[in-house]
Amino acid sequence: MSGSTTIMLCAGTSCTTNRCVAVREALEQELAQQGLQDSVEIVDTGCHGFCAHGPIMTVQPEGIFYQRLTASDVPRLVSEHLVKGQPVRDLMYTPPEGGPTIPKLSDIGFFGKQRLIALANRGLINPESIDEYIGRGGYDALATALTQLTPEDIVKEIKSSGLRGRGGAGFPTGLKWEFCKAAMGSPKYVICNADEGDPGAFMDRSIIESDPHAVLEGMAIGAHAIGASQGIVYLRDEYPLALQRVNIAIEQAREYGLIGENILGTGFSFDLTVNRGAGAFVCGEETSLINSLEGAMPEPRTRPPFPAQCGYNGKPTNINNVETWANIPHIIARGSAWFASIGTASSKGTKVFSIVGKLRNTGLIEVPMGTTLRDIVFDIGGGVMNGKAFKAIQTGGPSGGCLPAALLDTPVDYESLRKAGAIMGSGGLIVMDESTCMVEVARFFLSFTQGESCGKCPPCREGTRHMLNILTDITEGKGEPGDIELLEEMGAAIKETAVCGLGNTAPNPVLTTIRYFRDEYEAHINDRRCTACVCKALITYSITADMCTGCHACFKNCPTQAIVGQVKTPHEITQSKCVKCGMCKTICKFDAVRCE
Repeated sequence: MSGSTTIMLCAGTSCTTNRCVAVREALEQELAQQGLQDSVEIVDTGCHGFCAHGPIMTVQPEGIFYQRLTASDVPRLVSEHLVKGQPVRDLMYTPPEGGPTIPKLSDIGFFGKQRLIALANRGLINPESIDEYIGRGGYDALATALTQLTPEDIVKEIKSSGLRGRGGAGFPTGLKWEFCKAAMGSPKYVICNADEGDPGAFMDRSIIESDPHAVLEGMAIGAHAIGASQGIVYLRDEYPLALQRVNIAIEQAREYGLIGENILGTGFSFDLTVNRGAGAFVCGEETSLINSLEGAMPEPRTRPPFPAQCGYNGKPTNINNVETWANIPHIIARGSAWFASIGTASSKGTKVFSIVGKLRNTGLIEVPMGTTLRDIVFDIGGGVMNGKAFKAIQTGGPSGGCLPAALLDTPVDYESLRKAGAIMGSGGLIVMDESTCMVEVARFFLSFTQGESCGKCPPCREGTRHMLNILTDITEGKGEPGDIELLEEMGAAIKETAVCGLGNTAPNPVLTTIRYFRDEYEAHINDRRCTACVCKALITYSITADMCTGCHACFKNCPTQAIVGQVKTPHEITQSKCVKCGMCKTICKFDAVRCE
């Protein structure tokens, strides 16, 4: 990099949404005015992960970390830090008491327990520059794979590493490659499944936005290992920035001779195309994705044959997700023993998660397998916001399970989560606090998976619809004795008989909320009461007269004029007009509004 000082400015989707472009424009203008444009370089990076605090940037080489910047902050920041050499503390992350006066990334709890492999280059390179990727060792692993290892060596190395597919099922990656390598037929294909459809999940999107060449390098290594000559990145069309960056990366890699004909003069040829997915959640299942690529309805195929034997266009096909491919160059470069030394006995390496919901620090993290949910929620996530109590965490996206506070010490690995009734999934974690109704949570997520069902198999098509109808009745005060037992019976049957992973896992939110929060279901059905005050048919708002000061705030803000009363006298709620929006309770400063 040309400048003595480098500003690494996050330009991922989250920071872009928070107007990092305006911050960059202000930086360019201010640096020019101060005559610093030749000595200070601005580098747009991918997502740093600390999304709740964006836009963020670091000033190198000092490593000073700034957060929640606006364009109006820039003149002072440039004048004080870059001209006078005095970092601006009030624009930095504020560390806990006793922390360093000027914190760096390593001093911030959000980053402290993370270990980066798939996200190794996040915030450190311009994702649209192949030279910066190469400068950090990029494509060295591909060179090693093509010049020093045989395809058999590569497959053996991936098998020995213990890497399991990060797309959800956790199937051993090396074994999958071995099957495809041994399959008869040509041409063979490798596919990157970047059709990430879980609500609140953005792991794959952020990896591609931050480090697209790592994914391409991993695919090229995998292609050489199994004998493929063509690759496809199947990318969700709702990810325009990821699409832009992966296309740029492909053109750069082709220009440098790192994909295309006779790569590095080794005789190995491999090229890539990008397919834009239309947003069908079921395309997370690999045979549905293949159908989509072929122009057919995106619905799962009966297996066997498996894609490794008969996949895209009837040819042997290997599909892994973005995170899996991004791990490959690191394993080849540093060795399978190194990777296998991280994580647990059966779940090796690290895992990338998006952590969202009622957390202080939402964002993107990468932690060693075996890290506990408690460490993720409280040490990395900073705990539950607004002083409320933790209630549950859903792992594995809309098809995952909801685990209670009693299971916060569960290690995050495939077997432990499965034992608890949840799944790893692709890595979405959603944190819920005491104000969450677990029956409504189950209804919401089942409505998503039911709506995304391709409709091919009756258990998923009809079973999830019937379960959703029962849950809707329960949240509307129409639940009946026996509903809980019926949901359990149907959920177990659907898990056993559905054709694909969507149907197999769709009942998980229902079954785990019944397992761990059965009392809430019973209160809805037997007492016609929602203890979290969420289900409108089961709640009533009222004003406690001896706590109401008559400040008139609720009166002024009620959208249906349901509140009556004079200033400085206790108010009342006209129940026939109340739409149970909760505005009165939210705005009351005296805790006079009750929900029962």
